[in-house]
Amino acid sequence: MIIHHLRNASAVVQIAEHRLLVDPMFSEPGSLPSFRFLARGGQRNPIVPLPATSEAALEGVSGVLITHEHPDHLDRPGLAWIRERGLPVWANGVDAASLRRKGLEVHELVDGALGMRIETIPSRHGRGLVGWLMGPVAGYYLAHPDEPSLYLVGDAVLTDAVLEAIDRLQPDVIVAPAGTASFGLGEILFSVDELVTLAQRAKGALLFNHLEAVDHCRTTRSQLRARMAAEGLTQRVHVPEDGEVLRFDERRTRTHAEPRVTATPRPGLQKWLTAKMAGT
Repeated sequence: MIIHHLRNASAVVQIAEHRLLVDPMFSEPGSLPSFRFLARGGQRNPIVPLPATSEAALEGVSGVLITHEHPDHLDRPGLAWIRERGLPVWANGVDAASLRRKGLEVHELVDGALGMRIETIPSRHGRGLVGWLMGPVAGYYLAHPDEPSLYLVGDAVLTDAVLEAIDRLQPDVIVAPAGTASFGLGEILFSVDELVTLAQRAKGALLFNHLEAVDHCRTTRSQLRARMAAEGLTQRVHVPEDGEVLRFDERRTRTHAEPRVTATPRPGLQKWLTAKMAGT
C-alpha cells in the first residue's frame, strides 16, 4: 500500500491494482473563504498550494473516494477534475444522490466493492449542536486480500464507535484528521489528547492529515510531533509533509477482520446545508 499525501485530506492511495484519489480539494490558495466563521484570525483558504509533485501523483488515478461532501474534501476544481476524466466515484449512501446530481458516476462503497472487504463506520464531526449541523459522516475500513488493511477515519471526533471499530477490526493503517478544527463553536476534529488516545489504542501504523492547509485547523505539525514524541508514539505515527509518499507493507494478521453491515442514516436537513456550503 502506498499513500501519497497531497494536502489537507487529499491523497492518492494505491491498494493493489487501484489508485484512488481521496477527497480532492484542488483550489488555488486564497480562492475559498475563511472557515473560521465565528472566530477571529481567519485567512482565505487553502492557505498553502498543492505540492509540486501533485500532477505526477495524479497520473493513472483509477477512481475517486469521497469520505463526505464538505468543501475542504470536494471543491469546484476537484469536481471539475473528476468530470473531465469521467472517473468512477465511490461514496457512502448519504452523499451518493447529491454527487450524482453533480454529474458524477457514483457507486456506493459497500462490502465487496473494488474487490475488498469494506465497512462503513459511522462517526461524529463534532459534538452537540455543531456536530448535528455538520451532518452525518462516516469512515471506511478497506481490506484487500493482498494488502494491509486501511481505516480512513474521515472527519471525526473521538467516539465509542471509532474506538470499537479499531478494537474489532485491528486495521494495519489508520488515516485520521489532526487539525483540531473549530469554526468558533467547539472542536469538529480530534483534539491532540484524543489523537494520543487513538494512537495508544491502535496496534498498527497511523497517518495524521488535515494539517496546515485550511485556516480553521490550528494544530501544527511541529506541535503534534512533539506531543507524540513525549508520549513515546513516534515509531508508529506518521505526520507527513505535503507531497510526502509513505509505503506500508506490514500486515499484522494473516487474515483481515470480518466487516459488519451498518445502516445508512438519512441525509436530513444538514446534508442539504453542507451540500450548499460546498458550492459544487
